[in-house]
Amino acid sequence: MPLRPWRHAGTVTALTVAAGLLAACGSAEPTSGAPTRADDGHYPVTIENCGDEVTFEAEPRNVVMLKSAWVPYLDALGVLDHVSAKAGAYPEGYYDDDTTAEVAAIESLTDRLDTSGHLLISKEAVVEREPDLVLGHIDNLDRASLGAVGIPMLEVGGLCPKDAPQPSFDEVYAEMRDFGRVFHRDEEAEQAVAALQERVAEVTRSAPKGDPGTGEPRTAAVLYPTVGGGTTYAYGNRSMADPQLEAAGLRNVYADVDERVFEVTTESLLAEDPDVLVLLHSDGDPAQVEEAITRLPGAARLTAVREGDVITQLFNFTEPPSPLAVDGLERIIEHVAGTP
Repeated sequence: MPLRPWRHAGTVTALTVAAGLLAACGSAEPTSGAPTRADDGHYPVTIENCGDEVTFEAEPRNVVMLKSAWVPYLDALGVLDHVSAKAGAYPEGYYDDDTTAEVAAIESLTDRLDTSGHLLISKEAVVEREPDLVLGHIDNLDRASLGAVGIPMLEVGGLCPKDAPQPSFDEVYAEMRDFGRVFHRDEEAEQAVAALQERVAEVTRSAPKGDPGTGEPRTAAVLYPTVGGGTTYAYGNRSMADPQLEAAGLRNVYADVDERVFEVTTESLLAEDPDVLVLLHSDGDPAQVEEAITRLPGAARLTAVREGDVITQLFNFTEPPSPLAVDGLERIIEHVAGTP
């Protein structure tokens, strides 16, 4: 019986882990069929993830992916073919045609979400796949519960349930390198980082340098409206929205809020009166997302609404920190700088 290609520096007992390993005996471990690289002394590899150390003894080859935020990392590293199953929503509009087709071809365990957009899946549905890695934390599938049956879990830093790193483009680069080490794709990771750094450097050169009259940065807010009426959410300094706006030459009006996301009132928006609004949504018609803001009582008095400086883009183009945040930055700068 092959050992699981990982170990977790946590509090799981040897007996519990052994039980999980024994349960896997007697049946061949399903894999994605992806080619792996010769170890050549690369493993073991230890990375820190959400405040825990996770050690891999071999290249993961039977991966279950629970969040779309992982796709741009795996795609850049060339290991999407290591994913044997996925769960959750993977909206079109994020990737090129080839990547979209590759994601669509991965077997889906479920795409059921609750009203707040969180994945609904049982632990059993994931465990029975006998994965050697689960990507993405959800409430009933955390690191401890999966570790108890010998399955490692990784999460992108911006979605860590604890000890989340401060969001930044540098953090995206660091995560790319970490995940490159996990999959024995260090060279691909460095190439991906270099390409992202070049794109950020190029696009920020065209970012506005400040208001022509005052020289001060124009202000902005990143919001997640509820279509059809309901709560509006804003993003503070613990979200990727903050460094993304800064790179675009804008000042986040909620930069003083030490939270990732929080409820915001119309009165607060009117008091802050941002020059630019960036509206995020998970799927559906962008026009309905914009209407969810413009139809709020008093919204016509907002400078961004009056001047038409409202940008609507898919959620992962800003949150969580990932290579897609570079795409989102390019879209924001294209709008505020009026570049073709």
